Amino acid sequence: MMIHDITARTGAHKKRMRVGRGEGSGKGGTSGRGHNGAKSRAGWTSRPGYMGGSTPLSRRFPKRGFSNADFRETFSVVNVRDLEKHFEAGAHIDLDALIKTGVVRNASLPLKVLAVGELSKKLTVVAAKFSAAAKAKIEAVGGAATVG
Repeated sequence: MMIHDITARTGAHKKRMRVGRGEGSGKGGTSGRGHNGAKSRAGWTSRPGYMGGSTPLSRRFPKRGFSNADFRETFSVVNVRDLEKHFEAGAHIDLDALIKTGVVRNASLPLKVLAVGELSKKLTVVAAKFSAAAKAKIEAVGGAATVG
C-alpha cells in the first residue's frame, strides 16, 4: 500500500462525536443542546408544520379553488409505437400480454392506448380506453380495437 492510496480515503470514515464525555472533549456539559427547555431533553420532536402555538401558515391563508384530484382516473398508458415494437402481426394484445412483455408494470390499473407513433401491423387490441386517433390507426391497418 502506498501513501497516496491512504490519503485518498482520509475523509471517508469520520468518527462520530461522543457528546457528554467531559468538558475537555468540547461537547461536555449540555452536549451541544443549549440550556434547559423541552429541546434539551431526550425524545423531544416537533410536528411538521407546528409553529410554537401560533397559527400555522396553512391556516393563515384563505382557501381558494377546487380540486378534482380525488376523482381522477389513472391508467397504464401504452402508445401505438410500443405495440409496433413488441408484437408480431396478427397478435392478440391485452393487459396480460403487455405485462408479460414488460411494456406495462402495474396490473391493477386499466389500460389506455394512445396514438404516438406509427402502426403497420394488423393487431387485435383489447383495452379499457382508446384515444380516437389510436383507434383510427389500429383500424386503418385492418386491426381491431376492442373496449373490454
